[in-house]
Amino acid sequence: MPGPAPDERMRPDGRRNTQGIRIDPEAEVTHEPREAVLSALVKHEPGVLSEVSSLFSRRQFNIESLTVGPTHDDGVARMTIVIEEPQPGIEQAKKQLRKLVPTISVTELDQQNTRRELALIKVSGEKPDDVNAVADMYGGKAVDATAESVTVELTGSKQKIDAAVGAFEQFDVQEVVRTGTAALERGADTLENDD
Repeated sequence: MPGPAPDERMRPDGRRNTQGIRIDPEAEVTHEPREAVLSALVKHEPGVLSEVSSLFSRRQFNIESLTVGPTHDDGVARMTIVIEEPQPGIEQAKKQLRKLVPTISVTELDQQNTRRELALIKVSGEKPDDVNAVADMYGGKAVDATAESVTVELTGSKQKIDAAVGAFEQFDVQEVVRTGTAALERGADTLENDD
């Protein structure tokens, strides 16, 4: 049969696996992880939070933050889930979340969303005036004070809360409790309208 000799044949570039099959370089591309804020409306009933967290655990998605609470409709709750995954993982998380029976709607909020987090920071009560001064700098307020400790309440972005916790380190931080991210789309858009 006519044709080029084996050493004259074209050899495609790229690696081969152990069976000698060429590996497509595009298939090996790794996607950098990015932070995504998913907002979901779910039925406000027992077991929904467990279903959602189990779904993410089974799929090995790392949840950075998960908050849930009732909405203006007693039968509906809103979940705000912050994950850090490569783009294909984020799309997969949205698809899997939509498949859950209690899920009403799911959307990924854009980067310009309105995000807030609540933190309670308990510090030593030795210098209450200085603690109040730092709390004022971050728009916080003391919500409990004893001779031993002062508890400050702060609301703001994750970066603001991180900075405030760092500033309170000078007063011997005893405990910190953070709610995680709560977020809404900016402007007139609502999650109900995205269906």
